[in-house]
Amino acid sequence: MTSFKKALGLAVVGLSLLAGAAGAQAEDKADTLYLFSWSQYMDPALIKAFEKRYDVEVVQNYYESMPKMFAKLQAGGARQYDVIVPSNYYVPRLIETGLIQALDQSKLTHLDNIAKRFQDPAYDRNNRYTVPYQWGDTGIAYNADKLGEVPESWAILFDPKLNSKYPFALATDAQVTLGAACAWLGKPYDCTGRDAWKAAAREVLATKARDNFAAFDDGTPVLRQLARGNVAAGMTFNGDFAYYKSENPEAFKNIKFVVPKEGTELWVDVMAVPKRAPHPDLAHKFIDFLLEAKNGAQLSNHTFYASPNAAARPYLDALLTRPPAQPSSEQMKRLHYIPSLSGNDLQFVQQLWTEVQSR
Repeated sequence: MTSFKKALGLAVVGLSLLAGAAGAQAEDKADTLYLFSWSQYMDPALIKAFEKRYDVEVVQNYYESMPKMFAKLQAGGARQYDVIVPSNYYVPRLIETGLIQALDQSKLTHLDNIAKRFQDPAYDRNNRYTVPYQWGDTGIAYNADKLGEVPESWAILFDPKLNSKYPFALATDAQVTLGAACAWLGKPYDCTGRDAWKAAAREVLATKARDNFAAFDDGTPVLRQLARGNVAAGMTFNGDFAYYKSENPEAFKNIKFVVPKEGTELWVDVMAVPKRAPHPDLAHKFIDFLLEAKNGAQLSNHTFYASPNAAARPYLDALLTRPPAQPSSEQMKRLHYIPSLSGNDLQFVQQLWTEVQSR
């Protein structure tokens, strides 16, 4: 991504946040769809095509993390937005708190396009509340010039013998990072239980105490820091890596992406309709629009993430059919959904993570 595009992207996010603040007070429009999603996660051409087909306007607002999205919905956002794009492990939480509504599947004529892997998922049985949007995995990007030949392992981040000199980062998300520590310690990536979480937290604290620990940082900022040479390794997402490498091959020629052999995250971002969405019928039209084969492919060709739409496969760019964007069959065996937590378990992990970050 060029520096101009970076600046433009940041400007768009800033303006969208301002627009979101203003939109919350503006009079609702019956011919407007309000979309709440991650930044730079939608092809503008698809938005224009949807607007033209239904003679409507789409207003996009953005968030940068699941906790911020959740807090916004709890603060009244469930009345402001028509479609949201949460990650799979937040879906049970959204259902239990009554923040999203069950879908009217009779209005979704392209549901059969969803690949079998994403039908009837554990986080939302029978796809009652959600439809898959994009999917991918969390891995490690590292500078091979600095670290040399290293194993496809969480050791890149957690073993000081592999890197005692160059700055590195861990992810900001509690369950993503604690899961990585669990896997490094020989437990499943999708570990549960207070003893496992405590052991993982101790490992993260020990890693954080190393002289070359740089920061807790998210996937896209990590790639920017890698390109600038500010860090030598960090946790990021396969699609983001594929995108940045294609946009700036020179800066990323010696940066590699690995799927840790001990196990890592398989994530699915989904589309859902907030409980009190102002335009639920239009929301269903938008979801069904993106389920169409060519539209599903166009979305993935734009985001560089794998499509959960089986009918879209013939229309995908070649880059989207191979690693890192499309994990290999061997890599797929390493991928696990993050457990969906609630109640005391969720509170415990949140408190544990607050302590990890504050020390």
